[in-house]
Amino acid sequence: MNFQNTNKPLKVVLSVGDESGIGPEIILKALYSNEIPENIEFELVGSKKNLQNIYEHLRSLGLENLANPKNLKIQDIKICPSNNDPKSNYGDSSFQYLKKAIEIVKQSPNSALVTGPICKKSWSLAGHYFSGQTEVLAKSCGVKNVGMLFTAKSPITGWRFNTLLATTHIALSEVPKKLTKELIHSKLDLFKDFCNTYTDKPTLKVAGLNPHAGEEGILGHEEKDWLNDALITWNKKNRGIELFGPLSPDSCWNTSVKAWNNKNAEKHDGILAMYHDQGLIPMKIIALNYSVNTTIGLPFIRTSPDHGTGFDIAGKGIAQSQSMIEAIKAAVEMTHNSRLLNTH
Repeated sequence: MNFQNTNKPLKVVLSVGDESGIGPEIILKALYSNEIPENIEFELVGSKKNLQNIYEHLRSLGLENLANPKNLKIQDIKICPSNNDPKSNYGDSSFQYLKKAIEIVKQSPNSALVTGPICKKSWSLAGHYFSGQTEVLAKSCGVKNVGMLFTAKSPITGWRFNTLLATTHIALSEVPKKLTKELIHSKLDLFKDFCNTYTDKPTLKVAGLNPHAGEEGILGHEEKDWLNDALITWNKKNRGIELFGPLSPDSCWNTSVKAWNNKNAEKHDGILAMYHDQGLIPMKIIALNYSVNTTIGLPFIRTSPDHGTGFDIAGKGIAQSQSMIEAIKAAVEMTHNSRLLNTH
């Protein structure tokens, strides 16, 4: 189905995440915001009772700019506690919410998924051994090649800032072992397809793994041994892409800062980072609360705010909702603009 030709309104399914964190709060704040696009059908997946209790608690703190759960469409999921460990029970609930949300989106043409933050430790305590929501999404959709992409639209220039991760939630010591020519090629294929939804001739950059991109083997051998050749080989097969790299990681995102703040600055369409923090540190510093996590390679659009559960501030009414607002806006924009999702 072509999204742009359908007469049905876009449906955004929101999985509330871990209810002991800030997920419900930022969702209720976001859905009240005047920044949310109009003519969107929202459906929340979570506990209606818990959402109402959280709403009443936040109102008692003096917060007024909140969507009332009584006025929202909620897929009410009732899960019986399996033990006396609250952390485990919240983990189990958030996992079941995600699974149900995925099911709804898969059955609903012209829909997108936005997920609230979860706690990986709580999932593990509940017996759900996944390193994150991305891995559950990939398994549920039967997709092997997915990518964790962080994207943000500059409120200053309107430029979309994209950073894709070659490896995701693994220990730093495991990164060199996981990186291969085949992995880099698969991630660049995903990145190309994603960027092609915005432009026909993307400009992509690739960060090196080592300081100074290895300094010709002096500070690390991966670039010299195989990464340089991997990029050359891929670019020969994708001549419509302007590809730069491997670049020194300490300066790779310098142009991103300029493009974020200056309309006349040189623009690029994306940067491939070798590991989680290499990409996330500059992303969060440059884009602040506008950064959004999205999973590319799925048969539908999935986005999430670029932060965790915020257990330390949960229930205090002070959680910022900008990243959730941006996650919803990004889901809507990507779904409307995508030329990849003609089968959903």
